[in-house]
Amino acid sequence: MSLRGVGAVDAKDRGADGADGDGGDGGADRAGGDDLAALRARIAALEASAASAASAQTPRPPHHRLRSFCAALLVVIGCVLTPLGIVAAWTSDIVGDTDRYVQTVTPLASDPAVQEAVANRVTTAVMEHIDLNSLLEGVAPEQRPLLEKALGKLGDSLESAVGSFVHDRAQDVVASPAFETIWIDANRAIHTSLDRALTGSDDGAVKIETDKVTIDLAPVIDRVKERLVDSGLTVAGKIPEVHTDFTVLQADDIGKVKTGFSLLQVMGVWLPVISVLLVAGGVLLAVRRRRALVAGALGIAVAALVLGIALTVFRTVYLNALPSGVSPAAAGAVYDTLVRYLRTSVRVFVTLGVLIALAAWISGPSRPATLARGLWDSGISATRGTADRAGLRTGPVGPFVRRYRTWITWILVAAAALSCVFWPHPTGWVVLGLALGLLFALAVVAFLAEESHDGDAHEKEPQPVA
Repeated sequence: MSLRGVGAVDAKDRGADGADGDGGDGGADRAGGDDLAALRARIAALEASAASAASAQTPRPPHHRLRSFCAALLVVIGCVLTPLGIVAAWTSDIVGDTDRYVQTVTPLASDPAVQEAVANRVTTAVMEHIDLNSLLEGVAPEQRPLLEKALGKLGDSLESAVGSFVHDRAQDVVASPAFETIWIDANRAIHTSLDRALTGSDDGAVKIETDKVTIDLAPVIDRVKERLVDSGLTVAGKIPEVHTDFTVLQADDIGKVKTGFSLLQVMGVWLPVISVLLVAGGVLLAVRRRRALVAGALGIAVAALVLGIALTVFRTVYLNALPSGVSPAAAGAVYDTLVRYLRTSVRVFVTLGVLIALAAWISGPSRPATLARGLWDSGISATRGTADRAGLRTGPVGPFVRRYRTWITWILVAAAALSCVFWPHPTGWVVLGLALGLLFALAVVAFLAEESHDGDAHEKEPQPVA
């Protein structure tokens, strides 16, 4: 039965009832009218449901398919470029900022594994320039008892005793504040050389050879020679200036890495910006934008997580490929220190992607999202009701917030986003803190915008008649 037929029957019934003119049938007519109104509403709902089903079964127009394909392509390309963008930003940051580079490598000066490796390398270099046969002959007579006493505690073998003696002095040097000063000053001075070495334009104190990156330890050896002379081994003062290298990185294809490093440095911060813009363009082009935003945000988070996993896997492969002369503990410490901020960026992108996807999902029409928003609104309403009963009033602030709530919400969201963008080197905890701060600010806005229950009751209360 269509609505037109129902209307005709309704008119006919009213005409017949009017002809009868029986006032007693008025109640029955009104009951029949209510039933007819309910029947009309039911039929309208069924027709709307049938129309929705028919439209759902209708195939998408070709331009919608092309639009969805292009949107998905942009999102996928943006997600694929995310790991490269993170690495490019880290590369540009490490090479382009001297203070950032020094801040990155400073903890290595106090790392026990690095200190042990440096002491071993310095000991080897010094022992190569000490003539053990003429060792005691070159010592002043007044210094011989001190030296013999020191060597006598270290063993019977002269070579082993001298080696242990030199190693102890080297260990004292690398464990002192002087070594940290040498380490910081040297790295600050050689930052330009590092830039040139990694870009292939020149050599310097940091040299990239065919398979390794090395740092000259000559200043440390000079300090060790001073300690040896002060300890009674005056023959160490005759050791000429010694240049020995401490291996920072070891790789068979360092030349290829150098080429890729130069390319990533050129891209700098632009590659992550391009990645984000591609994902944003795909979301704007998509037919279902909320679903595309959720997919794009989760895609960025997954891509960043893959980079984090790759860094961990590469660490194991890198340490297993080290030659026998390189300390795995020191190499692992150097690797972890150099990629520390890279891992921080990975955590930031993962956290940010998950939070954006969660925000997009919870604002959607799905039943769980609707339930979550209902719980949120119920909590705000209950809190406002409790505050009203306690006598808390918002005054003119409440109506103002209700009137401009949409603008205030977008301003808060924009402020949180800008804070995340312009925060100097944010961490995952910083992003989470900004998200929680935004959530608290939105709760305050919702609390102020909530209608006052007591105020509504007072407004609806009938006024006494004079």
